[in-house]
Amino acid sequence: MDQNQSSERHEIAVVGAGPAGLTAALLLKAQGFDVVLIGPRHAADPRTTALLTGSVNVLDAAGAWDAARPNAAPMRTMRIIDATNRLVRAPEVAFEAGEIGLGAFGFNIANEALNAALADSAAAAGLAWIEAPVTDVVHAGETITLTAGDRTLAARLAVAADGARSFLREAAGIAVRTWDYPQHAFVTTFGHSGSHHDTSTEFHTPSGPFTVVPLESRRSSLVWVERAEEVARIETLSDRELSREIEQRSHRILGAVTVERPRGSIPLGGMVARKLADKRTVLVAEAGHRFPPIGAQGLNLGFRDIAGLVEMLIAARRNTADLGGAGTLAAYEKSRKTDIESRTLAVDLLNRSLLSGFLPASAARGLGLYAATRFGPLRRFMMREGLTPSIGAPRLSRGLPLG
Repeated sequence: MDQNQSSERHEIAVVGAGPAGLTAALLLKAQGFDVVLIGPRHAADPRTTALLTGSVNVLDAAGAWDAARPNAAPMRTMRIIDATNRLVRAPEVAFEAGEIGLGAFGFNIANEALNAALADSAAAAGLAWIEAPVTDVVHAGETITLTAGDRTLAARLAVAADGARSFLREAAGIAVRTWDYPQHAFVTTFGHSGSHHDTSTEFHTPSGPFTVVPLESRRSSLVWVERAEEVARIETLSDRELSREIEQRSHRILGAVTVERPRGSIPLGGMVARKLADKRTVLVAEAGHRFPPIGAQGLNLGFRDIAGLVEMLIAARRNTADLGGAGTLAAYEKSRKTDIESRTLAVDLLNRSLLSGFLPASAARGLGLYAATRFGPLRRFMMREGLTPSIGAPRLSRGLPLG
């Protein structure tokens, strides 16, 4: 159908119904935009997400945090332990949220629980939702026309929140830069006899981080980054064997471990889009960038994309500018570029420093953590920057009201 023949019209179409897409659509609707969400509901997901304070602020503004909070566990302490056994090792460092005036750095929640809370919030808000994938895109003039299922609609702007293999990004002709790591991330959840004390612990090993993050009661989630061949071995272990190995790798800090189902693994790599916006399309979250699950940065960076986009759109509406026009797209691109590039680089350097036996790389990482243990102002700066960058962070992520 030609876009001029489409009878269904909206200001904004958000494509992708995962956490990023649902949050973007809810936040836009809460700000009074005429928005439609397009995409099938997500399938079962064994992973969890550590939502830092900026992301909690975004979810709260979107009207979804109250539904998610009962299933989320606070992270009051973040601990890093150097388990590389190399010549130069970093000291153990523990970052305490109370030192920077916070009750918690954020909350860890199962992805299925987060998706369910967002879907319930969408229903309560009366969000228009087409539960079908986009199969065709037409860019022409002042609209972008999307076909999903048996419906065709036109919008002033399309928000691509449809993941690393984004259909909308490809339709807009936006190229990407990709790279691979010789690692997979093995993920599961487990119960344990000891208390986690609301502490997330990241063991730095020669093959990548081994990270346990608190869940409710005496349960934790695990992200175990390992060489691909080692993950293949881990996946063959029985639940009893795997429980025993997690106990050993975690130095028994949580006591006896009982692995739960499901479990899974994903190959690790990175991707950044050459542009974040073009042809009435903007990229958010994994449609625009993707990197390993290290340091709880991935979805939190995506939520800052969403908050920044909403700021740009509110400013465009105030100035009666075209929501999908060149000026609005350029403002979004400029506002997000530094944050995305710096976080992508930081995660890449950390991961490569663990994989490399190069002494200066290990020394630099160790020196940074040593300085954090010795100098309070530096430690507090690192904590604040780890949560939300001081330069260029959207107002909403910093807990400030939208203009």
